[in-house]
Amino acid sequence: MSIDRTTGSPGPLAWNPTVIKVPPLAARVSGPVPLAPPRRLVDVTIDGQLVRVPEGTTILDACRARGIDTPTLCYLETLAPVNVCRVCVVEVEGSRVLVPACSRAVEPDMVVRTDSERVRLSRRMVLEFLTSSVDLSLAGPDLGRWLERYGTDPSRYGQPTEPAGEGERDRRHPGHHQPSDGARAATVHQPVKVDNDLYVRDYSRCILCYKCVEACGVDAQNTFAIAVAGRGFDAVISTEFALPLTESACVYCGNCIGVCPTGALMFKTEHDMRDAGTWDETRQTVTETICPYCGVGCVLELHVQDNDVVKVTSPLDHDITSGHLCIKGRFGYAFVKGPTPHDR
Repeated sequence: MSIDRTTGSPGPLAWNPTVIKVPPLAARVSGPVPLAPPRRLVDVTIDGQLVRVPEGTTILDACRARGIDTPTLCYLETLAPVNVCRVCVVEVEGSRVLVPACSRAVEPDMVVRTDSERVRLSRRMVLEFLTSSVDLSLAGPDLGRWLERYGTDPSRYGQPTEPAGEGERDRRHPGHHQPSDGARAATVHQPVKVDNDLYVRDYSRCILCYKCVEACGVDAQNTFAIAVAGRGFDAVISTEFALPLTESACVYCGNCIGVCPTGALMFKTEHDMRDAGTWDETRQTVTETICPYCGVGCVLELHVQDNDVVKVTSPLDHDITSGHLCIKGRFGYAFVKGPTPHDR
Protein backbone atom coordinates (compact mmCIF):
# COMPACT_ATOMS: atom_id res chain seq x y z
CA MET A 1 0.00 0.00 0.00
CA SER A 2 1.36 3.45 -0.95
CA ILE A 3 0.97 6.45 1.34
CA ASP A 4 1.18 10.10 0.33
CA ARG A 5 3.75 11.43 2.84
CA THR A 6 2.57 15.01 2.44
CA THR A 7 -1.12 14.48 3.11
CA GLY A 8 -0.99 11.20 5.02
CA SER A 9 -3.70 9.81 2.72
CA PRO A 10 -3.47 6.51 0.86
CA GLY A 11 -2.20 6.53 -2.69
CA PRO A 12 -4.31 5.48 -5.69
CA LEU A 13 -3.47 1.77 -5.28
CA ALA A 14 -4.18 1.66 -1.54
CA TRP A 15 -7.20 0.04 0.10
CA ASN A 16 -9.38 2.79 1.56
CA PRO A 17 -11.69 1.34 4.18
CA THR A 18 -14.51 3.36 5.66
CA VAL A 19 -13.46 4.91 8.95
CA ILE A 20 -16.07 4.99 11.72
CA LYS A 21 -15.41 7.68 14.25
CA VAL A 22 -16.81 6.98 17.71
CA PRO A 23 -17.59 10.17 19.64
CA PRO A 24 -16.59 10.37 23.29
CA LEU A 25 -19.04 9.08 25.89
CA ALA A 26 -20.14 12.55 26.96
CA ALA A 27 -21.14 13.39 23.40
CA ARG A 28 -23.15 10.17 23.04
CA VAL A 29 -25.36 10.90 26.04
CA SER A 30 -28.15 12.96 24.56
CA GLY A 31 -29.90 13.72 27.81
CA PRO A 32 -30.29 12.81 31.46
CA VAL A 33 -30.54 9.11 32.32
CA PRO A 34 -34.15 8.37 33.35
CA LEU A 35 -34.59 7.32 36.95
CA ALA A 36 -37.57 6.08 38.92
CA PRO A 37 -39.60 8.96 40.32
CA PRO A 38 -38.83 9.69 43.95
CA ARG A 39 -41.29 8.24 46.43
CA ARG A 40 -43.05 10.45 48.91
CA LEU A 41 -42.06 9.96 52.55
CA VAL A 42 -44.83 9.13 55.00
CA ASP A 43 -44.86 9.31 58.78
CA VAL A 44 -45.90 6.19 60.70
CA THR A 45 -46.01 5.58 64.44
CA ILE A 46 -44.76 2.13 65.45
CA ASP A 47 -44.89 1.21 69.14
CA GLY A 48 -44.96 4.88 70.04
CA GLN A 49 -41.95 5.76 67.86
CA LEU A 50 -42.29 8.04 64.81
CA VAL A 51 -40.88 6.42 61.68
CA ARG A 52 -40.51 8.11 58.29
CA VAL A 53 -40.37 5.67 55.36
CA PRO A 54 -40.98 5.87 51.59
CA GLU A 55 -44.55 5.44 50.42
CA GLY A 56 -45.31 1.80 49.54
CA THR A 57 -43.01 0.37 52.21
CA THR A 58 -44.51 -2.61 54.02
CA ILE A 59 -45.09 -2.52 57.74
CA LEU A 60 -42.54 -5.32 58.07
CA ASP A 61 -39.82 -3.30 56.37
CA ALA A 62 -40.71 -0.26 58.45
CA CYS A 63 -40.42 -2.36 61.62
CA ARG A 64 -37.07 -3.71 60.53
CA ALA A 65 -35.88 -0.18 59.83
CA ARG A 66 -36.58 0.53 63.49
CA GLY A 67 -34.80 -2.65 64.59
CA ILE A 68 -38.03 -4.35 65.69
CA ASP A 69 -37.68 -8.15 65.47
CA THR A 70 -40.88 -9.29 63.75
CA PRO A 71 -41.29 -13.07 63.32
CA THR A 72 -41.91 -14.43 59.82
CA LEU A 73 -42.14 -17.94 58.41
CA CYS A 74 -43.76 -17.64 54.98
CA TYR A 75 -42.02 -14.39 53.97
CA LEU A 76 -38.95 -14.19 51.74
CA GLU A 77 -37.56 -11.09 50.07
CA THR A 78 -37.38 -12.79 46.65
CA LEU A 79 -40.96 -14.11 46.68
CA ALA A 80 -44.35 -12.43 46.58
CA PRO A 81 -45.91 -12.38 50.07
CA VAL A 82 -48.81 -14.80 50.48
CA ASN A 83 -49.82 -14.00 54.09
CA VAL A 84 -50.38 -17.58 55.23
CA CYS A 85 -48.25 -18.14 58.35
CA ARG A 86 -49.82 -15.21 60.25
CA VAL A 87 -46.97 -14.89 62.74
CA CYS A 88 -46.08 -11.40 61.52
CA VAL A 89 -49.51 -9.92 62.27
CA VAL A 90 -49.62 -6.52 63.95
CA GLU A 91 -52.34 -4.31 65.33
CA VAL A 92 -53.24 -1.23 63.28
CA GLU A 93 -55.32 1.48 64.90
CA GLY A 94 -58.74 1.58 63.25
CA SER A 95 -58.49 -1.90 61.75
CA ARG A 96 -61.01 -4.50 62.91
CA VAL A 97 -58.58 -7.39 62.47
CA LEU A 98 -54.87 -7.92 62.87
CA VAL A 99 -53.02 -7.32 59.60
CA PRO A 100 -50.03 -9.16 58.10
CA ALA A 101 -46.99 -6.91 58.31
CA CYS A 102 -45.25 -8.62 55.38
CA SER A 103 -47.75 -7.38 52.78
CA ARG A 104 -49.65 -4.44 54.25
CA ALA A 105 -48.22 -1.15 53.04
CA VAL A 106 -47.84 1.78 55.40
CA GLU A 107 -50.19 4.73 55.15
CA PRO A 108 -49.74 8.32 56.29
CA ASP A 109 -50.27 8.73 60.04
CA MET A 110 -50.78 4.98 60.53
CA VAL A 111 -50.45 3.82 64.13
CA VAL A 112 -49.01 0.30 64.51
CA ARG A 113 -48.58 -1.84 67.62
CA THR A 114 -46.32 -4.86 67.26
CA ASP A 115 -46.26 -6.12 70.84
CA SER A 116 -49.75 -5.55 72.23
CA GLU A 117 -51.47 -8.30 74.21
CA ARG A 118 -53.71 -9.01 71.23
CA VAL A 119 -50.69 -9.46 68.95
CA ARG A 120 -48.83 -11.62 71.45
CA LEU A 121 -51.85 -13.89 71.96
CA SER A 122 -52.31 -14.37 68.21
CA ARG A 123 -48.65 -15.16 67.62
CA ARG A 124 -48.53 -17.51 70.58
CA MET A 125 -51.57 -19.44 69.32
CA VAL A 126 -50.18 -19.78 65.80
CA LEU A 127 -46.80 -20.96 67.05
CA GLU A 128 -48.45 -23.44 69.42
CA PHE A 129 -50.61 -24.86 66.63
CA LEU A 130 -47.53 -25.32 64.46
CA THR A 131 -45.25 -26.82 67.10
CA SER A 132 -47.96 -29.23 68.31
CA SER A 133 -48.56 -30.66 64.82
CA VAL A 134 -45.33 -30.21 62.82
CA ASP A 135 -41.71 -31.21 63.39
CA LEU A 136 -39.90 -27.85 63.55
CA SER A 137 -36.58 -29.13 64.85
CA LEU A 138 -34.77 -27.88 61.72
CA ALA A 139 -36.53 -24.53 61.44
CA GLY A 140 -33.52 -22.57 62.72
CA PRO A 141 -32.60 -20.63 65.86
CA ASP A 142 -35.00 -17.73 65.22
CA LEU A 143 -38.00 -19.97 65.82
CA GLY A 144 -36.68 -21.10 69.18
CA ARG A 145 -36.24 -17.49 70.22
CA TRP A 146 -39.81 -16.65 69.22
CA LEU A 147 -41.22 -19.67 71.04
CA GLU A 148 -39.53 -18.50 74.22
CA ARG A 149 -40.52 -14.87 73.74
CA TYR A 150 -44.23 -15.65 73.41
CA GLY A 151 -44.33 -18.33 76.09
CA THR A 152 -45.69 -21.09 73.88
CA ASP A 153 -46.87 -24.34 75.45
CA PRO A 154 -47.85 -26.85 72.74
CA SER A 155 -48.11 -29.63 75.31
CA ARG A 156 -51.48 -28.27 76.44
CA TYR A 157 -52.99 -29.80 73.29
CA GLY A 158 -51.99 -33.26 74.45
CA GLN A 159 -49.56 -35.86 73.22
CA PRO A 160 -49.20 -36.12 69.43
CA THR A 161 -51.16 -38.75 67.57
CA GLU A 162 -49.46 -41.66 65.85
CA PRO A 163 -47.82 -40.86 62.48
CA ALA A 164 -49.89 -41.58 59.40
CA GLY A 165 -48.97 -44.54 57.24
CA GLU A 166 -47.25 -44.19 53.88
CA GLY A 167 -49.58 -42.37 51.48
CA GLU A 168 -52.40 -42.19 54.04
CA ARG A 169 -52.59 -38.41 54.17
CA ASP A 170 -52.38 -38.20 50.37
CA ARG A 171 -55.48 -40.41 50.05
CA ARG A 172 -57.70 -38.38 52.35
CA HIS A 173 -60.70 -36.69 50.77
CA PRO A 174 -60.63 -32.87 50.78
CA GLY A 175 -62.96 -31.37 53.34
CA HIS A 176 -63.48 -34.65 55.24
CA HIS A 177 -61.08 -34.17 58.13
CA GLN A 178 -61.56 -36.62 60.97
CA PRO A 179 -61.21 -34.70 64.24
CA SER A 180 -59.12 -36.18 67.01
CA ASP A 181 -60.62 -37.35 70.29
CA GLY A 182 -59.47 -34.17 72.02
CA ALA A 183 -57.02 -36.00 74.22
CA ARG A 184 -54.22 -36.03 71.66
CA ALA A 185 -52.91 -33.42 69.25
CA ALA A 186 -53.42 -34.09 65.55
CA THR A 187 -50.18 -34.04 63.59
CA VAL A 188 -48.95 -34.18 60.00
CA HIS A 189 -46.29 -36.78 60.84
CA GLN A 190 -45.79 -39.29 58.04
CA PRO A 191 -42.98 -41.24 56.33
CA VAL A 192 -40.41 -39.34 54.28
CA LYS A 193 -40.99 -39.43 50.52
CA VAL A 194 -37.81 -40.67 48.82
CA ASP A 195 -38.50 -41.17 45.12
CA ASN A 196 -35.42 -39.73 43.40
CA ASP A 197 -31.68 -39.31 43.93
CA LEU A 198 -31.69 -35.51 44.23
CA TYR A 199 -33.98 -34.45 47.06
CA VAL A 200 -36.48 -35.82 49.58
CA ARG A 201 -39.83 -34.54 50.83
CA ASP A 202 -40.45 -34.80 54.55
CA TYR A 203 -43.95 -33.40 54.96
CA SER A 204 -43.83 -34.05 58.70
CA ARG A 205 -41.92 -30.76 58.71
CA CYS A 206 -44.19 -28.86 56.29
CA ILE A 207 -46.00 -25.76 57.61
CA LEU A 208 -47.72 -24.97 54.27
CA CYS A 209 -45.89 -21.68 53.93
CA TYR A 210 -46.39 -21.77 50.12
CA LYS A 211 -42.76 -20.79 49.48
CA CYS A 212 -42.09 -23.89 47.40
CA VAL A 213 -45.27 -23.28 45.39
CA GLU A 214 -44.28 -19.68 44.72
CA ALA A 215 -40.72 -20.62 43.71
CA CYS A 216 -42.06 -23.31 41.36
CA GLY A 217 -44.49 -20.77 39.89
CA VAL A 218 -44.31 -17.21 38.64
CA ASP A 219 -41.75 -15.99 41.17
CA ALA A 220 -38.93 -18.13 39.81
CA GLN A 221 -39.24 -21.30 37.76
CA ASN A 222 -42.66 -21.00 36.04
CA THR A 223 -43.00 -24.80 36.02
CA PHE A 224 -46.11 -25.02 38.23
CA ALA A 225 -45.36 -28.63 39.14
CA ILE A 226 -46.75 -28.33 42.68
CA ALA A 227 -49.65 -26.64 44.46
CA VAL A 228 -51.60 -26.87 47.69
CA ALA A 229 -54.29 -29.55 47.49
CA GLY A 230 -56.99 -30.39 50.00
CA ARG A 231 -58.56 -28.23 52.66
CA GLY A 232 -58.03 -27.41 56.31
CA PHE A 233 -55.78 -29.70 58.31
CA ASP A 234 -55.69 -32.18 55.43
CA ALA A 235 -54.17 -29.67 52.99
CA VAL A 236 -50.91 -30.91 51.47
CA ILE A 237 -48.33 -29.88 48.89
CA SER A 238 -49.12 -32.02 45.87
CA THR A 239 -48.18 -32.54 42.24
CA GLU A 240 -50.84 -32.34 39.54
CA PHE A 241 -53.42 -35.10 40.11
CA ALA A 242 -51.18 -36.37 42.95
CA LEU A 243 -48.82 -37.99 40.45
CA PRO A 244 -45.50 -39.37 41.67
CA LEU A 245 -42.84 -36.69 41.50
CA THR A 246 -40.95 -38.61 38.82
CA GLU A 247 -44.03 -38.49 36.55
CA SER A 248 -44.94 -34.85 37.25
CA ALA A 249 -43.90 -31.61 35.58
CA CYS A 250 -41.03 -31.19 38.06
CA VAL A 251 -37.74 -30.27 36.36
CA TYR A 252 -35.67 -30.85 39.52
CA CYS A 253 -34.32 -27.32 39.69
CA GLY A 254 -34.42 -27.57 43.49
CA ASN A 255 -35.60 -23.99 43.96
CA CYS A 256 -38.24 -25.33 46.32
CA ILE A 257 -35.43 -26.64 48.54
CA GLY A 258 -33.72 -23.27 48.49
CA VAL A 259 -36.75 -21.47 49.98
CA CYS A 260 -38.05 -24.12 52.40
CA PRO A 261 -37.73 -22.75 55.98
CA THR A 262 -38.22 -25.98 57.93
CA GLY A 263 -36.26 -28.74 56.17
CA ALA A 264 -39.37 -30.34 54.68
CA LEU A 265 -37.52 -30.27 51.34
CA MET A 266 -33.90 -31.34 51.57
CA PHE A 267 -30.96 -32.50 49.48
CA LYS A 268 -30.86 -36.28 49.53
CA THR A 269 -27.18 -36.07 50.44
CA GLU A 270 -28.05 -34.05 53.53
CA HIS A 271 -30.94 -36.36 54.40
CA ASP A 272 -28.75 -39.46 54.15
CA MET A 273 -25.98 -37.86 56.19
CA ARG A 274 -28.44 -36.79 58.90
CA ASP A 275 -29.79 -40.33 59.04
CA ALA A 276 -26.25 -41.66 59.39
CA GLY A 277 -25.39 -39.05 62.03
CA THR A 278 -22.54 -37.58 59.97
CA TRP A 279 -24.07 -34.22 59.05
CA ASP A 280 -22.13 -31.53 60.93
CA GLU A 281 -22.43 -27.91 59.82
CA THR A 282 -19.66 -26.88 62.21
CA ARG A 283 -17.23 -28.84 60.04
CA GLN A 284 -18.52 -27.39 56.78
CA THR A 285 -17.04 -24.58 54.73
CA VAL A 286 -18.86 -22.48 52.14
CA THR A 287 -17.00 -21.42 49.00
CA GLU A 288 -18.42 -19.13 46.33
CA THR A 289 -17.76 -19.90 42.68
CA ILE A 290 -19.35 -19.45 39.26
CA CYS A 291 -21.46 -22.22 37.77
CA PRO A 292 -19.42 -23.85 34.95
CA TYR A 293 -22.33 -25.04 32.83
CA CYS A 294 -23.40 -21.98 30.81
CA GLY A 295 -22.65 -18.31 30.30
CA VAL A 296 -25.33 -16.84 32.57
CA GLY A 297 -22.86 -16.49 35.43
CA CYS A 298 -24.84 -17.84 38.39
CA VAL A 299 -23.01 -17.68 41.70
CA LEU A 300 -22.85 -20.98 43.57
CA GLU A 301 -22.18 -21.53 47.25
CA LEU A 302 -20.51 -24.91 47.67
CA HIS A 303 -21.09 -26.44 51.10
CA VAL A 304 -18.15 -28.77 51.71
CA GLN A 305 -17.66 -31.31 54.49
CA ASP A 306 -14.72 -33.71 54.65
CA ASN A 307 -13.60 -32.54 51.21
CA ASP A 308 -16.96 -33.48 49.63
CA VAL A 309 -19.57 -31.10 48.25
CA VAL A 310 -22.69 -31.93 50.27
CA LYS A 311 -25.07 -29.31 48.87
CA VAL A 312 -25.16 -26.20 46.69
CA THR A 313 -27.00 -22.93 47.28
CA SER A 314 -26.96 -19.44 45.79
CA PRO A 315 -27.09 -16.11 47.66
CA LEU A 316 -30.50 -14.46 47.85
CA ASP A 317 -29.02 -11.03 47.15
CA HIS A 318 -27.30 -12.07 43.91
CA ASP A 319 -28.65 -9.93 41.06
CA ILE A 320 -28.67 -12.84 38.58
CA THR A 321 -30.01 -15.77 40.59
CA SER A 322 -31.87 -14.22 43.55
CA GLY A 323 -31.08 -17.55 45.16
CA HIS A 324 -32.55 -19.66 42.34
CA LEU A 325 -30.67 -22.18 40.18
CA CYS A 326 -31.33 -24.83 37.54
CA ILE A 327 -30.85 -28.58 37.93
CA LYS A 328 -27.26 -28.40 36.68
CA GLY A 329 -26.20 -25.61 38.98
CA ARG A 330 -27.86 -27.07 42.09
CA PHE A 331 -27.24 -30.79 41.61
CA GLY A 332 -24.61 -31.19 38.91
CA TYR A 333 -21.55 -31.22 41.15
CA ALA A 334 -20.77 -34.95 41.32
CA PHE A 335 -18.07 -34.60 38.65
CA VAL A 336 -15.97 -32.57 41.10
CA LYS A 337 -15.24 -35.69 43.11
CA GLY A 338 -14.49 -37.80 40.03
CA PRO A 339 -15.53 -41.38 39.32
CA THR A 340 -15.75 -43.89 42.15
CA PRO A 341 -14.87 -47.58 41.94
CA HIS A 342 -18.61 -48.26 41.72
CA ASP A 343 -18.86 -46.04 38.61
CA ARG A 344 -16.14 -48.04 36.92
